[in-house]
Amino acid sequence: MARPTSTARRELGNELRRLRGDRRAADVATALGWSESKLSRIETAHTGISEADLDRLLTAYGVRVEDRGRLRDLARNGRVRAWWTPYRSSMPDPYDEYLALEAEAVLISEWEAQVVPGLLQTDEYARAVIEVGADVGDTETIERRLEVRMARQGVLTRDPPPTLRIILDEAVLHRAVGGQGVLHRQLGRLAEASRQPGVELLILPFSAGAHAGQTESFMVLEFGSGTRAPVVHIEGLTGGLFRVKPSEVEVYQDALDDLRERALSAEESRTVIAEREEAIRWTAAT
Repeated sequence: MARPTSTARRELGNELRRLRGDRRAADVATALGWSESKLSRIETAHTGISEADLDRLLTAYGVRVEDRGRLRDLARNGRVRAWWTPYRSSMPDPYDEYLALEAEAVLISEWEAQVVPGLLQTDEYARAVIEVGADVGDTETIERRLEVRMARQGVLTRDPPPTLRIILDEAVLHRAVGGQGVLHRQLGRLAEASRQPGVELLILPFSAGAHAGQTESFMVLEFGSGTRAPVVHIEGLTGGLFRVKPSEVEVYQDALDDLRERALSAEESRTVIAEREEAIRWTAAT
């Protein structure tokens, strides 16, 4: 499977920085007739690199022609325009980095205490969430972010799809985001998703008491064997935050284990969702 654009650029940049070794960036750039900033932008994944420039750089580093195939593939993937590129101006930084990681993940595990996760939101529920964003000030930004959120859900139908493990606080089933009608339809979407292959949807009941996820909601992204280490993503009011240190990631993975142990089973969770959906339907009819 090809790497998403920004992921490929980042991986290539890291490899090129490793190959440069102790050479000064200014000396390499001068030898190639480049500016130092051009080399820096390539190594930091801010721009792609043409095949001709890559070959010149690898020649300068003494990399044999027969050993360049993987780096050429990364450079080629890095030049592909990501689907979210047109939306970058309306997304909080560094959301495009998160999208690239999500597109590559084989296991997505999420604990959410406030709202339904974006991958399972209906469009009307998503709109209600986006509209109250602290950094959203105009209708155009709302519409573009809504388009991005709906497009993100395509990751669940890719071939092969990632495994999705969601743990929701029971409070999410009661919070009338967008109103009772919107919540009712969103619960129907959750019930449907819970029956899909590769999706595990668990409810953490109020009766669970204190737990390891009390301080924040978070997501752990895991990737194919031999590709990259797991990454934790935490959404904030002004953008996302990544945790990549193994010791930090382990803390969040342990928290997920604690939450899963305290959560209802998948079947019990479906029952709770269905009961809440029925309760809203009955309320609306009276």
